[in-house]
Amino acid sequence: MDVMDGRFVPNITMGPIIVRAVRRVTRLPLDVHLMIVDPERYVAAFVEAGADALTIHPEATPHLHRALQQIRNLGVQAGVVLNPATPETVLRYVLPLLDGVLVMSVNPGFGGQAFIEETLSKISAVRQMLDAADSGAWVSVDGGITAATAPQVVARGATRLVAGSAIFGAPEGIAQAIASLRQSVA
Repeated sequence: MDVMDGRFVPNITMGPIIVRAVRRVTRLPLDVHLMIVDPERYVAAFVEAGADALTIHPEATPHLHRALQQIRNLGVQAGVVLNPATPETVLRYVLPLLDGVLVMSVNPGFGGQAFIEETLSKISAVRQMLDAADSGAWVSVDGGITAATAPQVVARGATRLVAGSAIFGAPEGIAQAIASLRQSVA
């Protein structure tokens, strides 16, 4: 679930009320991507609403380590989001606190953008960093994920893929688009 505040990214989307409404109708895990300034101010509200995982941007908080501790202390998974121009080295001192890393392969805030090829090396670097730390953290990739780009990111170590426009905007329909995406990485 993408949460945008109109400040960190130009769009505005849902808040804890929508997360709470979704939680009431599904037992599926709710992975909430906070594209908001000062995420630590809202972490508790999203956890109370039913989030299972919260991912935050290092640029959005002055105290990344503290914010990740806060998320974990509330009993949900904690992750860091890396924008295309954010170096993976920002993870170095928070590795023990990570349940996952979300690599943005587009600039956050808008759907339908083209995959940024330069992020492929970042995916590999993140996977290597996590493996060297003996971390079980997942690596997720969001942006421009299609049946053509999915095999590339999985080959570099991604374990989760986020696809929006390729699924919901697919002319063949949602079910067929999901099947095609899954088949591309099988």
